Amino acid sequence: MKDEFLAIKRLFEENGISVLFEENSAKMIGESGFTLDDLAFHCDFLVSLGGDGTLISLVRRSFKHNLPVLGVHLGNLGFLTDITVEELGGFMNELKNNDFSIDQRMMISTNINSLKVVAFNDIVITRKHLTGMVNIEAKIDSKVFNSYYGDGLIISTPTGSTGYNLSCGGPVVYPLTDAFIVTPISAHSLTQRPLVLPVDFEIELCIKDEKGAVAIVDGHDIYELKQNDSFKINIAPNKAKLIHSLRRSYFDVLSEKLKWGENH
Repeated sequence: MKDEFLAIKRLFEENGISVLFEENSAKMIGESGFTLDDLAFHCDFLVSLGGDGTLISLVRRSFKHNLPVLGVHLGNLGFLTDITVEELGGFMNELKNNDFSIDQRMMISTNINSLKVVAFNDIVITRKHLTGMVNIEAKIDSKVFNSYYGDGLIISTPTGSTGYNLSCGGPVVYPLTDAFIVTPISAHSLTQRPLVLPVDFEIELCIKDEKGAVAIVDGHDIYELKQNDSFKINIAPNKAKLIHSLRRSYFDVLSEKLKWGENH
């Protein structure tokens, strides 16, 4: 890892781009670093080295700074990190010549247990225990529109539509769309189906189960919810800005990842 970090640093510097390390990453390779807030203040863009999970974490942590993020992946190609370390040298020319795109992806904003929360992929409300089901009342613009009874509910962004949402039967939505995707998890009734809503609406969810529930944000942060706890979901004020090569095709990545068109 240290060699890769330093090789990427040299590559940027050879192309006239100064590099600063975030303090936790710097410790891994014996370098000095900055807090993320200080780093963002001095930088024009941020670089994530890892997989999609690493990039999502960086986007959420740097949300308030509203900086573009370049994802350089290690290992298998991701939906979000599409530039390899080997391809980075060629991409430097594209970067210097402004021959790249910055995708703007909507994010979700909410307050859970009085804490401000942003999500890049999804917010999942599910049962606390393996047994039983959870009951969730859903409102749109303060009007009740459904009561979900089952294993839980996913509120996904279009970017997150290819994640847990897809495995639960939800639709794939083009990532530059602004929309909420509401997908029940193993609903008790077969009439409960995924729903795509414009972001003009405000979604409110209320836990009706006496056992409570948990809210899981981007598969990482977990918040406990009690009976009658509720929270409102809106589009976040900032969007995630992802730097991509113009040679990248979302539909090529989608086809490769989901193995569309293959004979079985």
